[in-house]
Amino acid sequence: MSMLQEFKTFAMRGNVVDLAVGVVIGGAFGKIVSSLVGDLLMPILGVLIGDVDFSKLAITLREATDKDHPAVLFAYGKFLQASLDFVIIAFAIFLLVKGINSLKRKEETAAPAAPPPPPPTEVLLTEIRDLLKAK
Repeated sequence: MSMLQEFKTFAMRGNVVDLAVGVVIGGAFGKIVSSLVGDLLMPILGVLIGDVDFSKLAITLREATDKDHPAVLFAYGKFLQASLDFVIIAFAIFLLVKGINSLKRKEETAAPAAPPPPPPTEVLLTEIRDLLKAK
């Protein structure tokens, strides 16, 4: 089998395609959550705390000397925002996995499989045995 054919077989396997779709959707979901946190939650939290803009929270480590040497900042506000993004995304994924697992459990317990019927030879032998016992 040529390397190209082997790669095609690998790439078209269900798990690889599912993973690719998950990565694309995850990237889009990450942008939505970042917008939710940065544009909706953090401004409300900032107002509640006292008109604090979290994205601008920083400690200046070195002042700017000129336009070629900008200030060096320890931007902990952006870190807080990214941490909140992570917590929200992790919680959403937790809820998604929990929902999928509960659906799987319901599917497993919904209808236990009935045992398959015995083969015809076994049925005939059982009938013969019962007739012999009756005589």
